[in-house]
Amino acid sequence: MDYQDAGVNIEAGRSFVEQIRRSVESTYGPQVLGGLGGFGGYFELPIGYQNPVLVSGTDGVGTKLKIAQAINSHHTIGIDLVAMCVNDILTSGAKPLFFLDYLATGQLNPQQLSDVVTGIVEGCRLSGCALLGGETAEMPGFYAAGEYDLAGFCVGIVEKSKLLDGSQIKVGDVAIGLSSSGVHSNGFSLVRKIVEVNGFNWSDRFERLGDQPLGEVLLTPTQIYVKPILEALKSGMEIKGMAHITGGGLPENLPRCLGENQSIKINPETWPILPIFQWIADMGSVKNSAMFDTFNMGIGLVIIVSKSHSHNSIKWFQSQEISAYEIGEIIEGNREFIGL
Repeated sequence: MDYQDAGVNIEAGRSFVEQIRRSVESTYGPQVLGGLGGFGGYFELPIGYQNPVLVSGTDGVGTKLKIAQAINSHHTIGIDLVAMCVNDILTSGAKPLFFLDYLATGQLNPQQLSDVVTGIVEGCRLSGCALLGGETAEMPGFYAAGEYDLAGFCVGIVEKSKLLDGSQIKVGDVAIGLSSSGVHSNGFSLVRKIVEVNGFNWSDRFERLGDQPLGEVLLTPTQIYVKPILEALKSGMEIKGMAHITGGGLPENLPRCLGENQSIKINPETWPILPIFQWIADMGSVKNSAMFDTFNMGIGLVIIVSKSHSHNSIKWFQSQEISAYEIGEIIEGNREFIGL
C-alpha cells in the first residue's frame, strides 16, 4: 500500500501548489524574502517606524462555507477569510503586513481549492498585504466529499504611539457606522436553519433581494475596510477607536473598543437596514434583539471620532463610496451597550 491507497494524492498536492504559485506571488512586495514552498515565510519589517508594535489576528469563515460548497461557488469565500482577520487587526490602527491560510479537505480537488485561493489572493490585494504562505491538509475520512474548512492568520504593524487601545476615547465622542456589504461571515447557522425550515433552495429568487439567487446574495463577500481606513488616518482624520462588527453584532463588539467608565448609546433608526436582514427576520420570525445580537444589521465597522469631526468624517467616507452614518455617542458607564 501507499499514501494514495489511503486517500491522499501527493501528486495532486504538488500540482495544486504549482497551480496557485503565480497568483500567490502576485501579492509579494519588497519586504517578502524568498518564495513559496519553504518551511516558513520571511518578511522584513518596513522601515520608518520608531517603536513598532506587531498586531496579530486569526479567524475563519464559519458555516458560510456550507453555502459555497452547496452551490459550488468558491471564488469569493477566500475574500471573507482575509476580511475577518484584517478588519480585526485594523481596529488597533494596524496596517496588515502578511497573511497565512490553513486549508483542510477530505480529498484534494485542485480546481475547487484554486478558486478558494484566488479569493484569498484578492482579499490580500484589497487589504494591501502579502499572502506569505499556508498549509493544505488532505484528510480522507475526516471531511465528506467536496467539503473543506478554512482558517486565516494575519500580522500587522502600528507605531506604538498610534496604537488604538480605548484610552483616546472621551465621553461625548460619537460613533460613525460604515456600511456592510451584507451578512458578511456571521450568523450563517441561523440563516441555514431558516432556509431549511422554510423548505427554500439556494437557487430560489426573491423580489426584495433583487431577484438574485438566494445563495449568491448570501455569498456576497465581507467588506474589507483596510485601505479607506488607513487612507483616512494618513489624511489626518483623528480616529480614536474602532470596532469590527462580527459575531455578537453591535451589542457585543462596540463596547470592546471603549475605555474605562464608558458606555455607548446608539440609535438604530439612524441607518438603513439592508433588505437581506429584513428578509431573515421575516422568514425566521426572529426578534429584533436577536437580529442585533447575531448580525451586523448593515454596519460592518464603527469608528469613534470627536463630535466636531463627525460631519467631515462622514463626508470623507462617502467620497470613498462607503456609506457612513452617525449612529450613537459615548456616555458614562461600565462598557455597556444601550439602545435596543
